[in-house]
Amino acid sequence: MGTSVLAGALVLAVLLVPNRLDRINVQSFLRLPVEAIFLAALLLVLPSKARRISAGALGVFLGLTTVLKCLDMGFRQTLARPFDLVFDWVLLSDGADWVKDSFGRSGEVLAIVGVIVLLILVLVLSALAVVRLANVMARHRPVAVRTTLVLGVAWIICFTVGAQFGGVTLATKGYAQYLANRVQYVRDGLGDADVFKKQLAVDAFAKTPPDQLLTGLHGKDVMFTFIESYGRVAIDDPAMAPEIDATLQEGNARLKSAGFAARSGWLRSPVTGAGSWLAHSTFLSGLWIKNQQRYRTVTTSDRATLTSYFKKTGDWRTVGIVPGVRKAWPEGKYFGLDHIYDSTHLGYQGPYFSWTPVPDQFSLEAFQKLEHGKKNRDPIMAEIILASSHNPWSPIAHTIDWKDLGDGKVFYKIKKEGTNPTEVWKSAKRVRTEYRKAIQYSLDSLTQWMQRYGDDNTVLVFLGDHQPVPTVTGGTANRDVPVTIVARDPKVLDRVSNWGWTEGLKPAKNGPEWSMDTFRDRFMTAFGPHSN
Repeated sequence: MGTSVLAGALVLAVLLVPNRLDRINVQSFLRLPVEAIFLAALLLVLPSKARRISAGALGVFLGLTTVLKCLDMGFRQTLARPFDLVFDWVLLSDGADWVKDSFGRSGEVLAIVGVIVLLILVLVLSALAVVRLANVMARHRPVAVRTTLVLGVAWIICFTVGAQFGGVTLATKGYAQYLANRVQYVRDGLGDADVFKKQLAVDAFAKTPPDQLLTGLHGKDVMFTFIESYGRVAIDDPAMAPEIDATLQEGNARLKSAGFAARSGWLRSPVTGAGSWLAHSTFLSGLWIKNQQRYRTVTTSDRATLTSYFKKTGDWRTVGIVPGVRKAWPEGKYFGLDHIYDSTHLGYQGPYFSWTPVPDQFSLEAFQKLEHGKKNRDPIMAEIILASSHNPWSPIAHTIDWKDLGDGKVFYKIKKEGTNPTEVWKSAKRVRTEYRKAIQYSLDSLTQWMQRYGDDNTVLVFLGDHQPVPTVTGGTANRDVPVTIVARDPKVLDRVSNWGWTEGLKPAKNGPEWSMDTFRDRFMTAFGPHSN
């Protein structure tokens, strides 16, 4: 009897458990699922052999949906969205790589083994539980039939009158609704390819002659710089705002002392928590890249990007500083970059900081030595990705005298003095604190570089790629990231004066909020020959 009760409890738990951690509470399990009643009725009407086979198959299916719910929980904790059955399988290997980089090879192996064992256990237990219940109902068929009928009538009555307990509706069909939503999610994903192909064919600048592109920036060095996970929460969250505000004010003063001015606004990212490459390609291509299928499609197409348009003019050398890239990156050619400096080509001999291969300050100094600081060169357009503020934000570097950077070995001592990610992630408060410090480090590195190396021909556009994980954001649905243009030449900022952006490095709370995919065309228009 005890085993049968446990089997029934397991099946009910599978049917009732939400696919979001923030919705799991006692009340979630004090409900009557209509699916359990239908399952019982089905097993009662089937003959013996068909009942056993069906019970095992249904049990495995329940186990698989439990696994899917667990995936949803994990994805909501990192990407603030459920797992996509069409496009997200590739992200599982990325997750394994993140575990290895953050907790070592042994941590990765333990995590993978643990997941496999847990998967097998869930499938076996759920199958055995349904088979057990089917056998019990077969042995006590009259009682099982009466009980099923009573529960069916009770469910109808409770559903009709909207009966509740502790604010939770007693009669639920949540599991069926969950399955229906997942099916629709898959159908939408499969149909998205045709929708995207139509969007891909539309480009307002495709037929513009090269000598009519970006004329307002001729002779300028233009840097498009992404700060990993630099989201609106860093500026708006009361727990982080005072320190971030001070950093932005110091950076603003630093830039003003060097003769620079800045304008800032907001962009809405297609992703949150992770998926930086989707945000980068959205910003540069002018298309809404919301999933891996769209990313693969656009990066294998001839769709021009903001960076490739610079190359098309023939007036700029285009380079990429991408310290987060540690393996082959064929997409680099799509973005129109003449030369790419990944983590192995920046001259860094120091340690990794968890996931981050190269500290931001060193990446920027390497850009200065390898490209920007060269004499008698052509103007440069650079795509720079600053990775120090990448999850898990522990340990993090801090700025040092630029003259002491050397080959990066100085960072061994800095890393040793830093925090341990396994300890930091035991507390959401500590995670938010380390996140805030990482953003401050990235901002300080960038503004110090501008003060030190920027000149009349330097134009910097920097932005966040997405909001951090829900542990930091508190689960907000807001996907805004700050974006800033910095220049010493007043003519550059005059061209964006009608954008309504805020003066300085901190965008106003009520400042313009644009979809990230609209930036490319707005920028191209503002710095074209017919800008307003």
